[in-house]
Amino acid sequence: MKKTTARSAAFILALIASQPAFAQLPDPVRALIDEAIAQKDDDAVETVINLAKKTNPDEASALDAQLAAYKQSRAVEIAQAEEAAKAEKYANNGLFENWSGQGELGGFRSSGNTNNVGVTAGLNLEKKSENWRHKLTALADFQRTNGETTKEQFLFAYEPNYTISDRLFAYGLGQYERDRFQGFSSRISASAGLGYRVIDEENISLSVNAGPAWRQTSFIGGGSDSSIAGLGALDFDWQIAERIKLTQDGQIYIQSGNSTVRSITGLEAALSDALSARISYTVEYESSPPVGAVSTDTLTRFTIIYGF
Repeated sequence: MKKTTARSAAFILALIASQPAFAQLPDPVRALIDEAIAQKDDDAVETVINLAKKTNPDEASALDAQLAAYKQSRAVEIAQAEEAAKAEKYANNGLFENWSGQGELGGFRSSGNTNNVGVTAGLNLEKKSENWRHKLTALADFQRTNGETTKEQFLFAYEPNYTISDRLFAYGLGQYERDRFQGFSSRISASAGLGYRVIDEENISLSVNAGPAWRQTSFIGGGSDSSIAGLGALDFDWQIAERIKLTQDGQIYIQSGNSTVRSITGLEAALSDALSARISYTVEYESSPPVGAVSTDTLTRFTIIYGF
């Protein structure tokens, strides 16, 4: 941070020193330009210099050079201010500070091991620091029909990421699932590995990650299974329009005995600054499901999202 500040200050001083002298520019015009620069009013600086070029065409080249030098110095100052603000924001980043996220509530329709409609609720929390990102996800789908539970699915996941470079990061993952209609009372997964931000633009982003994983499944009919697996995942977000967003999340566990694939495609429409409507389609595939369960489940969710 200190080295960056020193280099920036030296750069600004060099720019100022390199600004051209004006042979024929009237003193009042020069004073007006200097005042606009001192006030750091970008629009005023550009306006005054453009007017000065019209009234003093012989000085146009020198005025253009001064405007370019001013813009470069301002860009350095703004970058410095943003860096300082970022450092200040994360200086006192306690355990319960700087979390953001969204809550989700609505209904679903499923097919596969169950064919019904019910209630869905979710919570996504995220916390960022200078090099770390922590992500918490909780999701529940539930239905009772004629006094009997006909859908009961829960998922909780915690994923810390550590930034190695602008695009490369290391990740960890701890995940708990329960879906007795899919045949298991609990499934615990743990993984760690590397990820890469393939696309990192303002309106579109794509990141992928992969690594080894360990999974332990406890079955409804009794018994359990522990396996080493490989995990691959992707996270895609595309702000199609000002209020329309497309998301695609995918996850695949490859292991002997039973592999799992989960795909969630979502479309969000902003209703206000805090509220959004979302429709999503989830496909879950188990290559070797427990006896009595089918391989593929689908779930269509219609929810209202509150962001905070």
